[in-house]
Amino acid sequence: MLDLTRLRTFRAVLASGSVNGAAANLGYTPSAVSQQLHALQRETGLELLERRGRGLVPTTIGRRFAAEAEALLEQATRLECLAADLRGGRTGSLVITHIASVGASWIPAVAATLSREFPDLRLDLRLWELTQGAGSDTDVEIAVDLPGTDSEKIRDGYDTEELLTEPYVVVLPAGHRLASRTEVPLKELYGEAWVDNDIARGACRRILLDACAAQGFTPIFQLETQDYGAAVAFVEAGAGITVMPRLSYSSVRADPGKVAVATLVEPTPERTIVVRTRRTGAGSPAMARLLELLRAKVAEQRPKQAVNSTAPGRVRA
Repeated sequence: MLDLTRLRTFRAVLASGSVNGAAANLGYTPSAVSQQLHALQRETGLELLERRGRGLVPTTIGRRFAAEAEALLEQATRLECLAADLRGGRTGSLVITHIASVGASWIPAVAATLSREFPDLRLDLRLWELTQGAGSDTDVEIAVDLPGTDSEKIRDGYDTEELLTEPYVVVLPAGHRLASRTEVPLKELYGEAWVDNDIARGACRRILLDACAAQGFTPIFQLETQDYGAAVAFVEAGAGITVMPRLSYSSVRADPGKVAVATLVEPTPERTIVVRTRRTGAGSPAMARLLELLRAKVAEQRPKQAVNSTAPGRVRA
């Protein structure tokens, strides 16, 4: 069993580049830091550090070991925080991963309400596109459902509720030949200069590319960005067109005088946003309230539909 104190000392030495620097930061003596490092190397049987000039640098093995140790220390820190919360009688924490568009449009108000109603609750918010369900410590995941992929595996131990199925829209420069339309057939975008906007080239992009492939073409991405706002800004400047889910566009502050927006049809690419909740946290008042708030946000997205914000959608185990 690896000693966490030694791992933290090792990390501190890497961060500061010297034993003396780590000792000053940790409040230890240099000899204590050296003893921790020697013990760690003896414990692992690995040469983790080498001297370079007056400082220390990780060996090739040490760099790989440090990367793995970082993940372990993050997990340990979260566990220690949870234990402190439970000892203090606090509500605890929720680790929430969410897609970027939900993070921009729903999460700020949801998080503010939760913080107000559960003042002792710690919220750990992460971008789903960067993890794609890899986080084993996630309590709540607001994601894009893409059946038939590895994302299905993370449903073990989680309940899944469908929140919203929405179409994709095309964002066009105001003077574009299609700018006056409210609906645009997907095939009419063939040959256009496209601006990509997918941070991870993940589920949302695959849905779109599959729809284009069904029409017999592949988009020509002349510009590649990693967020919706930047893509729309390029469209405003006349650099091309961009396609994204409707909620993603509504999360962007676009200049209505510079762009036009139309729903894609024939076919209409759609994405389904789901929320996955860890089954072991089903009795948590904070998690229950989070689901209520998300359903209310869905109801706001569909004002013409009679949606009961307290009634759950279809739940899959």
